[in-house]
Amino acid sequence: MARPKILVIGSSNTDMIIQIERIPQPGETILGGEFTTASGGKGANQAVAAARAGGDVTFVTRVGRDMFGEKAVAGFVEAGINVQYVTRDPAAPSGVALIFVARDGENSIAVAGGANSRLSPAEVRRAKRAIAGASAVLMQLETPLETVQAAAELAVGAKVRFILNPAPARVLPEKLLKLVAILTPNETEAEQLTGIAVTDEATASRAAEQLRARGVGTVILTMGAGGAFVATASTRKLVRGYRVKAVDTTAAGDVFNGALTVALSEGRSLLEAVRFANAAAAISVTRLGAQPSAPDRKQIELLLAKSQAGSPRRSRP
Repeated sequence: MARPKILVIGSSNTDMIIQIERIPQPGETILGGEFTTASGGKGANQAVAAARAGGDVTFVTRVGRDMFGEKAVAGFVEAGINVQYVTRDPAAPSGVALIFVARDGENSIAVAGGANSRLSPAEVRRAKRAIAGASAVLMQLETPLETVQAAAELAVGAKVRFILNPAPARVLPEKLLKLVAILTPNETEAEQLTGIAVTDEATASRAAEQLRARGVGTVILTMGAGGAFVATASTRKLVRGYRVKAVDTTAAGDVFNGALTVALSEGRSLLEAVRFANAAAAISVTRLGAQPSAPDRKQIELLLAKSQAGSPRRSRP
């Protein structure tokens, strides 16, 4: 089977990670912990995750002319990603993220966007032919909103499915939401978008319905260890995940989105695609780092096969 063509547009960062006992409180300093660096950025994470899950991925992003940017692009090439539309910014540095990872796997992240904040609609329009030839376009919100809007308009105009992961959450205009085929917020992002605190399946359904009422076609609300709640015009279902020992939840949502986009583009049903994405995310949280945590296709299929004999287990997408 030919690999589906996926276009990912978004951010690229270098993650600077400190493993500590727990996340510091405001004003608190915690000593100790191991320091590592890893390639990250929500867009880049999703591009790498999609490529490893079996997609033929093209990535539109902007990096600085610095060692972080050069290392990021080399990583994309190694992952088999088309870098034709990667722009090297002559003035802004590459994006960086500072990440605390607690012993229980939870994380706290601060990002300096750098060149990501200069990814423009013009760069998206330059990739117009690639958008038109894709099975799906996947984006996030670590780049300017006008760039997201331009990509959505081009995708919809070319009759290509536009998938938006609204992270980090911000106010989204109705004109953008009406172009989104699939919106994939987590619990926190869903609450920020709707004002509804998502704590269980019932509140997930309420938040998803509000988003659908604003024009979104399908909402897939990821609920950490609870799985993912799927809402369409005819479906309301919580798809359970897989029970694993979490080491680092960084980029679990990005891995979910990359794998989901590939599975849908291969023609899997929505619920089958969510199960595939849940499996990818479950594997990712057992590993440290963002892009290094993304599993390959064989690993995802193996976990899915192992789950066939029993009921789905819980994960943290």
